[in-house]
Amino acid sequence: MFTAEVLAIGNELLLGEVLDTNSHFLCRYLTRLGGRVRRVAEVPDEPAAIAAEVRGALERGPDLIVTTGGLGPTEDDLTLSAVAQALGRPLVESPQALALLERRYAELLAQGIIADATLTPPRRKMAFLPEGGEPLPNPVGTAPAVLLRLGKTLLVCLPGVPEEVRGIVEGPLQEHLSQTLGTGYHASCSFLVYAGEATLSPLLHRLAEKYPYVYVKSHAGRVRPEVGLQVRVTLSSYGDTTPEAEERVQNAAEELRRALAEAGFEWKEGADP
Repeated sequence: MFTAEVLAIGNELLLGEVLDTNSHFLCRYLTRLGGRVRRVAEVPDEPAAIAAEVRGALERGPDLIVTTGGLGPTEDDLTLSAVAQALGRPLVESPQALALLERRYAELLAQGIIADATLTPPRRKMAFLPEGGEPLPNPVGTAPAVLLRLGKTLLVCLPGVPEEVRGIVEGPLQEHLSQTLGTGYHASCSFLVYAGEATLSPLLHRLAEKYPYVYVKSHAGRVRPEVGLQVRVTLSSYGDTTPEAEERVQNAAEELRRALAEAGFEWKEGADP
């Protein structure tokens, strides 16, 4: 199992103008890969703030750090310069990143999306990476993603547009993650129980004690007059193999079924409140 941290960068996130769906996507994706996301932070477009968050994450030493946002051509796209500051490295023009940009703008020109593929200074800005950075193609947008291998930690800088994040993560980044982080497995299941959290708490506490390798979590649902109180209970676990993770969850799930039946609770499986 690997550990990860996510830094979502952009003033628009902190102003509440844009919902941070990238962090949600990354947490779900990395969990499915068998990773454990330890921390998510939203950071303004300020070099000092970004650099401080990157340094703090590196001090905590996760296997993976992912940043989103701030890789574009405008003046407020400051992530890479802030990362360079955090690492004490210069920003240098990457011939590989420049080639990716030339190819991508030529594709956009051929598709009639843009009228001119010239690499203007704002476009060329996206080829300047922290020294040692490795560019990855962006199959949806223009700004390349950037990989930095920093000892045990892989630092990945992604654009902020959600479609671009998904395109890179599910495309060119996949192989790098599997090579660097190895394989892990995660399994989960959920129950919708018609009861209150306080009433269920002792039962869930006993379940968690009996199955220490399973994470038992309750989420209170919206109170509905027709059904009363309801709680979604999620059981999840990691393992070295898929069968191991699934067996741990299923053993705990069977115990939960017995306990709910004995206590006289009504429930259904695989449902959200």
